[in-house]
Amino acid sequence: MYRAPVDDIAFALNEVAGLRAAIDEGLFPDLSPDLVDAILGEAGRFAGEEVAPLAKVGDETGAVLKDAAVTMPEGWKDLYRRWVDGGWNGLSLPQDHGGQGLPGMLGVAALEMWNSASMAFGIGPILTMGAVDALEKHASDALKALYLPKLISGEWMGTMNLTEPQAGSDLNALRARAERADDGTYRIFGQKIFITYGEHDFTDNIVHLVLARLPDAPAGTRGISLFLVPKFLPDDDGVPGARNDVFCASIEHKLGIHASPTCTMIYGDGFAEDREPGAVGWLIGEENRGLACMFTMMNNARLAVGMQGVAVAEAAYQKARAYAQERRQGKAAGHDGDGMAPIVLHPDVQRNLLTMGALTQAARAIAYCCAHATDMAEAKSGDAARHWQERANLLTPIAKAFATDVGVDVASLGVQVHGGMGYVEETGAAALYRDARIAPIYEGTNGIQAIDLVMRKLPQSGGEHVLGYIAELREDVEAVRASNLPAFGRSAEKIAAALDDLEAATRFMQAALADGRTDEALAGATPYLRLFALAAGAACLGRGAVAAQSAERVALCRFFCENLAGETGALRERACDGAESLALAAAALN
Repeated sequence: MYRAPVDDIAFALNEVAGLRAAIDEGLFPDLSPDLVDAILGEAGRFAGEEVAPLAKVGDETGAVLKDAAVTMPEGWKDLYRRWVDGGWNGLSLPQDHGGQGLPGMLGVAALEMWNSASMAFGIGPILTMGAVDALEKHASDALKALYLPKLISGEWMGTMNLTEPQAGSDLNALRARAERADDGTYRIFGQKIFITYGEHDFTDNIVHLVLARLPDAPAGTRGISLFLVPKFLPDDDGVPGARNDVFCASIEHKLGIHASPTCTMIYGDGFAEDREPGAVGWLIGEENRGLACMFTMMNNARLAVGMQGVAVAEAAYQKARAYAQERRQGKAAGHDGDGMAPIVLHPDVQRNLLTMGALTQAARAIAYCCAHATDMAEAKSGDAARHWQERANLLTPIAKAFATDVGVDVASLGVQVHGGMGYVEETGAAALYRDARIAPIYEGTNGIQAIDLVMRKLPQSGGEHVLGYIAELREDVEAVRASNLPAFGRSAEKIAAALDDLEAATRFMQAALADGRTDEALAGATPYLRLFALAAGAACLGRGAVAAQSAERVALCRFFCENLAGETGALRERACDGAESLALAAAALN
């Protein structure tokens, strides 16, 4: 059974990402170290004792659709109500409308725990929190007043409706349409697919944020608007009334996260009673400016999905480690007992477990550093705020892509540690592997994250921001060297080499973009992102090990640096020199 690693989470927040320093600086006056510990401790208890026990029934039963209504697995509706009553939905949401206003870092840490306990449960609140952010930043005061208190409390849930059968990542192909109505509202028509929690029985209303085109809209993404479309039309007091013309036509039968209803939503088919066809919607922001509004929601969701990768990796590591300590096979050096040795004593199993633990901690550190940057951008002003916003921008695609790749890699290793028992459903290792596989795909595939990193984030501040970040990471190398701890082995040398690879590849990407060699940059974008993450992850583990001065953290840092960080050399070659071979091979396939 999953047990939240509260100490590891608190350490990563405070000593690696910088929460304690921010508290000491007075940036979060309502927050103290004791309160942080209390929140993390209670979140860990709730995740382990209340969410995790229902994960299996969620996986086995799944969400069930009948007559356009989705019923959640047994016990899940009550679980959601207890979760809401605990105040978890509003933990880091705005105080103006009922939230607790705590730093986003705490919300991200709690998300890790919900998703470790059950990724199918944890994904639902992610969309609601993203909807809150989009409305808070872009909606009219009237929409905020009506919808934000309900969404922040968790009384209602939110969704994000982008994808259509012909329009996945390329929103230029979007066909859903909106028509202006005489009363200032709009009528929405079209079909959306892959809508997470598009229909369920958790709440008495669901608030859909929907991208659609107006009849006179410009072509392409410049002609997309964002609309708020509730399942039930509320009155002025927020009481749900008439059913809107939006329905769930089907739910997907998926590889994993079975209890998360992934819906096909139909807008404006005339199913609503006593009204002309068309789902009633309200404009968010300005006409034809909806993509900018939606990206507010998507950017937050991308970090949250990165946390799903960390979460599944942590759960898989815990499960594999416990199994390896119990399972006995063969002889092993150092085993003094009678009979077969626990497999945790075999070097290959040890290597797998250490790889799982090291990757998980590196991914957690990067994701929490990203959350910290977002918090600092909001807490600071002027040039400092711009600096931290650029840092959040830089780290978001890395946190999303690396952490979700790690989730898949670690869950796969978890199946391997279990051996044949990992391939059957009894142990739960397979369920984690199945759940993990969606995270590198949704909220922008990891290939898109790599493109975003290279094309949009490296050029920030004329390319100086990323170089400044690399320089900051070199300070961690010097801290490892200055510690003079023999247990670090060659860690400082290996982190320095990884950062050399990162800087060389970064300058290559910047030069390629400056010279108009965009295809070369894009050909190396994915290995470049992995290189970036491994180098940054190694530095973060070094930072944490120096801060802790504990044998366990120093040893894990050394293992990462001497066994995993060396991949950066090959990744640098692929990022800088792989374009020609890729183009030739692709041409041969075609």
